[in-house]
Amino acid sequence: MKTSPSCEKTVPLQKTGEQHNTEHTISLPTVQACVQRYNIAKDRLLEVNHWGELGGPFSANFTLTDGSGHVVHHKAREGDHIRIDLPGPGSKTGNGYDWVEIEKIEDRCTSSGNSAYVAIRVRPSGNPRDFNSRIAHFFAPTATSSFVVERVGNRIKASVYGRNEKPNKEHQEGLLDRLRNVVVAVSATLGFSKPQWQGLVKGLLKN
Repeated sequence: MKTSPSCEKTVPLQKTGEQHNTEHTISLPTVQACVQRYNIAKDRLLEVNHWGELGGPFSANFTLTDGSGHVVHHKAREGDHIRIDLPGPGSKTGNGYDWVEIEKIEDRCTSSGNSAYVAIRVRPSGNPRDFNSRIAHFFAPTATSSFVVERVGNRIKASVYGRNEKPNKEHQEGLLDRLRNVVVAVSATLGFSKPQWQGLVKGLLKN
């Protein structure tokens, strides 16, 4: 199942660094059943605080915050941030966490009702609780991650698309953070983050 042209606009073109795609597709007996499952998956995608549970034992912990870094429990909104707690040493710049900002949310349905998608695109950001914070993430700010759930007919696909991924070496205050970012970024591009994203896309679509 191909991603719709509208949805592809959410995912930036690959221009520099590395990229990755993680996808999981299911088919259901009827369109009605598929619509119901899609609506559940859509809600799961927007409930960022539960991503860690969906991702399984290999997942980082994800916490949704507002633009000031305060933990919130609403569905994801543009301008919110996600605080990421990875296994192992955290970013000193991010007070022990990696941070991304939700820069775009798309929620579309065709007039015929035969297809629909919802997508969240995030980009590395500073710690929103520290106004002068540098980018607090192992990837440089060129990188994006796009999380997509799409339905066409009686099929649903959940996907994570990483684009323009490069280690964050220029936006850190100390040598230790630069070294840490290179190690984590290289590990991610070599596929060590794949089980996490595989767990998430399957978790979004589970019964």
